[in-house]
Amino acid sequence: MTQALHDYFRHFIATVWLLNGLYCKILGQVPRHEQIVETILGATYSHELTILIGVLEICLGIIIYLNIQAKFIAIFQIVIVMTMNLLEFALAQEWLLWGAWNLLFASIFCLLIYLHTFVFKPIGKQI
Repeated sequence: MTQALHDYFRHFIATVWLLNGLYCKILGQVPRHEQIVETILGATYSHELTILIGVLEICLGIIIYLNIQAKFIAIFQIVIVMTMNLLEFALAQEWLLWGAWNLLFASIFCLLIYLHTFVFKPIGKQI
């Protein structure tokens, strides 16, 4: 894989986190995200926790974009994406965009993260 293509995939993964954090959670443009937090963690602080999760997702996106600790961050992403999706599937499936299919899409995203970080190594810039 060329360095440019490898960077493209890293930027894509970072953008997923940035958009989910900013647009969906902080700006509240996808209300079901807060509903999921409320269902799993309770209503008392669901708005504040949704904002906090959004901020953390933005931080993660920036770390990925900057390529800091790539292998550790890849494992961290896989663990949190699968944990989050399993919790949502078990406790808040009615709020999921694709219902049980969310697990499939989360698994594909995790596979992309894994392949990008551990399998497809950049071979340098090609002329």
